[in-house]
Amino acid sequence: MSDIFKAYDVRGVVPDELNEEWAQAIGAAFAQVVGTDQVILGYDMRLSSEVLRDALIDGLTGVGVDVLDLGLASTDLLYFASGKLDLPGVMITASHNPGNYNGIKFCRAGASPVGVESGLREVQELASKFRASSVPVHAVRGVRKDRPMLDEYVDHVRSFVDVTKLQGLRVVADTANGMGGLIVPPVFDGLGIGLELLYPELDGSFPNHPADPIQPENLVDLRAKVLSVGADVGLAFDGDADRVFLVDDKAAPISGSTTTALIARRILGRFPGETILYNLICSKAVPEVIEEMGGVAIRTRVGHSFIKAEMARTGAIFGGEHSGHYYFRDNYRADSGMIAALTVLEEMAVQGSSLSELRKSLERYSDSGEVNTKVQSTQAVLTFVENAYQGRAQVDHLDGLTLDFGDWWFNLRPSNTEPLLRLNLEAPTDDEVSRRSHEVLAVVAKADSGDVR
Repeated sequence: MSDIFKAYDVRGVVPDELNEEWAQAIGAAFAQVVGTDQVILGYDMRLSSEVLRDALIDGLTGVGVDVLDLGLASTDLLYFASGKLDLPGVMITASHNPGNYNGIKFCRAGASPVGVESGLREVQELASKFRASSVPVHAVRGVRKDRPMLDEYVDHVRSFVDVTKLQGLRVVADTANGMGGLIVPPVFDGLGIGLELLYPELDGSFPNHPADPIQPENLVDLRAKVLSVGADVGLAFDGDADRVFLVDDKAAPISGSTTTALIARRILGRFPGETILYNLICSKAVPEVIEEMGGVAIRTRVGHSFIKAEMARTGAIFGGEHSGHYYFRDNYRADSGMIAALTVLEEMAVQGSSLSELRKSLERYSDSGEVNTKVQSTQAVLTFVENAYQGRAQVDHLDGLTLDFGDWWFNLRPSNTEPLLRLNLEAPTDDEVSRRSHEVLAVVAKADSGDVR
């Protein structure tokens, strides 16, 4: 059971790891941990989602909780519904994982996050107990009611931009047979945007390519289509459509850092002086852009539960992650790939410039991307690396180990689920990135081998 509980959600192969019995137990456990009499529920297009939905509903209603069923939904639609109705929510999805996986994401009322430090551990313990004995049954069962909210979601998403400015833009959206196929068409309908869709059919077998746009090989079809139709931008959504990755008019992919800076610039142009969050593996260009626009830049840990908590503490209007998650205060501090996409389109329209031109002033450094290394002891290696560079860099431990040498920096972070260290490194040039990355990875390898001479 512990294998399917991750830092922020439940995820596993169906039915070997996640099955109907576990879904029923998890539903009953979640209801009791959050202490509610109503839960909003959505599910994605995976082949196992309807079966798990029925089991989860059985667990929820069995302990006396009413279920408001959104039906098929994107994760950001579920977050919107949780915020709008001020109810806890569950979303059945495995996001970008292969088709044989499924999972469950959770939130408290108002789309407040649930993670291992904010209730998920208690859900795990209680669900394990229920599965080992029996799921409790309340004297009065709850009921399931249909509560579609797609139309309300579309109006909400559009409210973040001036939609009249978007007319005439040409957009290609690759929804990868995921939930973007449900939300993208109605959001763009009637806006005067030339929209081309790739793989909009909802199909949990993912017959065309995986719904994981962070992998360059999954952007091949989108990039080709952008060039063939002369589009202004390409949008690539993951399986549950809460993340988006961009491709510019020359079919060049844009990093999550650059997109964060672009959205920050648009928001600060409308709302001067606001606070904006960025996670610590974002490019240094992100805080530079925020401060140049007169905003307040605050650096955070990686992960949605940390960012949402920091947004609540600081009142930040927006937060961005290098991984393609973008959070908006007026979206109940939840992430939405769709709102992010519209905001980028609005910035392009307002500036009257192509995306390939807009990005130039935001891309100031070179980076390594995320490099994963399997190690025997993550903490032992981190300690060794810190000691190896002692006195040469500014050190912080906000999330893993960050060493800043002024003209270059790197972060080493342990994986939440595997014995891996994740390296992200930034320097002025590609050559410098290559040289420094080899240097740091050599120190990691030396530490892991036990060779401390």
